[in-house]
Amino acid sequence: MSTLRELAEEHTDLNPGDIDHLTRLAGDWQLLSDLSFADLLLWVPVRPVEGQHARSFLCIAQVRPTTAPTAYQDDQVGKISGGPEVAHLDIAYVQGRIWREGDPVWYGDTPARHEAIPVRLRGADENIEVIAIIGRDTNLSTARTPSQLELNYLTTADDLAQMVNDGTFPPPRRHQGETTSAPRVGDGLIRLDAGGKVTYASPNAQSAYRRLGFNAHLVGEELSVLSKRLAADPLEGTDAAERILTSLRGESPARKEVEARGATVLMRALPLMPAGVPIGALVLVRDVTDVRRRDRALMTKDATIREIHHRVKNNLQTVAALLRLQARRVNIPEARMALQESVRRVASIALVHETLSMSSDSDEAVEFDGIVDRVATAASEVAATEISVKMRREGTFGVLPAEIATSLVMVLNELLINAVEHGFPPRDEETESVAEPSTAEVVVSAHRFRKQLHVTVADNGQGLPDGFESDAKGRLGLQIVQALATGELRGTIELRNRAGGGTEAVLVVPLGKR
Repeated sequence: MSTLRELAEEHTDLNPGDIDHLTRLAGDWQLLSDLSFADLLLWVPVRPVEGQHARSFLCIAQVRPTTAPTAYQDDQVGKISGGPEVAHLDIAYVQGRIWREGDPVWYGDTPARHEAIPVRLRGADENIEVIAIIGRDTNLSTARTPSQLELNYLTTADDLAQMVNDGTFPPPRRHQGETTSAPRVGDGLIRLDAGGKVTYASPNAQSAYRRLGFNAHLVGEELSVLSKRLAADPLEGTDAAERILTSLRGESPARKEVEARGATVLMRALPLMPAGVPIGALVLVRDVTDVRRRDRALMTKDATIREIHHRVKNNLQTVAALLRLQARRVNIPEARMALQESVRRVASIALVHETLSMSSDSDEAVEFDGIVDRVATAASEVAATEISVKMRREGTFGVLPAEIATSLVMVLNELLINAVEHGFPPRDEETESVAEPSTAEVVVSAHRFRKQLHVTVADNGQGLPDGFESDAKGRLGLQIVQALATGELRGTIELRNRAGGGTEAVLVVPLGKR
């Protein structure tokens, strides 16, 4: 199914600014749908073709109400209609007014009432031409005498519909950092008059303020003063009150959370300005106490996990330091080299825990590129070789789960050390005749393909010796590589000579669920 933007660009003459406005409208119009107890269809005039005289309309978006049964069982997006079926849309488009007259129509066994609301975009030059039409279609099969709640919903819906026609709804921009979980009509609705006093509060809105400590009825209260008084933090209360007053002045402030008596209520204030006249504000509220309590529990858990990683990293660094001290006291070269290799292995694992301790990601995942770069730098600095070896990374590893990262960093550490030490060994009588490359280089490349991570460590050194066997006894580093690659990582590893000279190790690691 094509998106709103794709449909508009393909079938209409709307400019990017018009399409952006319609996209914002589609992001906010669930509110209008719920208040109207009606389906909303967004219709745009189709680009005319040669020889066509009657205007056709394309449906580019649809929303169903959560407060009433839908009038449409089938999806209407992508449908092109013309003729008598869309006569009401054409009248609203040409005359630029909300169309409400007409008899009910039938969609199968469902009776429905048609309305058409022009959509305008107020430009910098005050040009407010109609760019689209909202079809507001109400299912009449459950029609009954409306309650006070429903009457207030419908009155507010008509005010917002007029603002759509005026080009003042939705707000011109969203506030940065806001989540998509904004309060909905069913969460709690409060209507204010021009003076900021409550003229109506839904039962859920009344309950939300009762959680904050206000047990009386909200009607007649000045909401900004009340919210300021209830807030546990005076600064937060002042901010909440100012946002309510801002909406009364015709602006759309960012959402705000108010905390009091252990409860948290999220509020969103919207100005009501039909025909450009400020008549009050609409305040949507939602009790998010349990959500914030879970958020705080997760934050505490994440902080604890990061502290554990930090302590593991410190302990590993202590172990590495002890091994390093022991290596300095050993006089046997083979034993000293074994201890130094152990230091590097422990340090590489510590790098993963250090990264996890600084990560704010609750999914126990790390950005692996930085770890690889640090391990590669360390390998080039500590390897026993007489020439300078350049380390380079191609591609990106991306974000990896900790369970993969810990084993993978050990594998790469061993492969990089082997590439430097065995690809470019110290010069002696046996290797004197081997030609040295003009630039000694080790390249680590990585890419993802079909839920697998493909990693290659390649050098332009002297290549593998004749009769080389990667699983031969006595090669502890390669035994570690084989064990981790095929065991913990559940992948494959292959060491081979490169066609142009040198050696490459090819590692394939599955990235699916473990």
